Amino acid sequence: MFKNKIAVITGGAQGIGRCIADEFRKQGASVCIIDKQPNEYFVGDISSEQVLRDFAGKVIAEYGRIDYLINNAIPLSKGLNACTYDEFNYALRVGVTAPFFLTKLFMPYFGKGAAIVNISSSRDRMSQPDTESYTAAKGGIAALTHAMAVTLAGKVRVNSISPGWIDTSYREYSGPDASQHPAGRVGNPMDIANMVLFLCSDKAGFITGENVCIDGGMTRQMIYHDDYGWELKGE
Repeated sequence: MFKNKIAVITGGAQGIGRCIADEFRKQGASVCIIDKQPNEYFVGDISSEQVLRDFAGKVIAEYGRIDYLINNAIPLSKGLNACTYDEFNYALRVGVTAPFFLTKLFMPYFGKGAAIVNISSSRDRMSQPDTESYTAAKGGIAALTHAMAVTLAGKVRVNSISPGWIDTSYREYSGPDASQHPAGRVGNPMDIANMVLFLCSDKAGFITGENVCIDGGMTRQMIYHDDYGWELKGE
């Protein structure tokens, strides 16, 4: 399906990003990864403008175009109690600024039928304590998605995915961890990779500016103390 296509993936050396990269390769695409972790293409911190320029320059010099941009890199997660000013801004640079600026750098080079998929999180609509930097970044990229979809209308389709609990080790859970999900299980990276490839394919040609939450139904489940077995226990 993706033979001779060029896919760019941030945070592609491990976890969900690595799974996405592997699935693109299986479908015949050339994959360009940027990650702080060791990988075969480009090692660098996407919070740096110069790193982004160097990476984009390498991709264009080698391929002359790109077809798919997957903004997947994970921002820092700290909250009000511990997150410093610089750390909060670092999270936003990784989670929002880098996807924006990479899109800007690649704008003249997107091929026909190009697509961008931004990886947000179900935390763009729900939270746990002390996760402000991560949640702000994920909320930001979800909003950035529909803005870019309008700006790039007719040129590039832009969508986002909001994963819930995804176990990147593919561990299979039983008991409450699984049964609390309406889908009956915890997610794994293939649940996200399958949607990424669908959104990049011609089958999704009429979808842009959308967010798809893949969380096993957790954000649709109403929870009240002492109802249907749910109980709030104080610390």
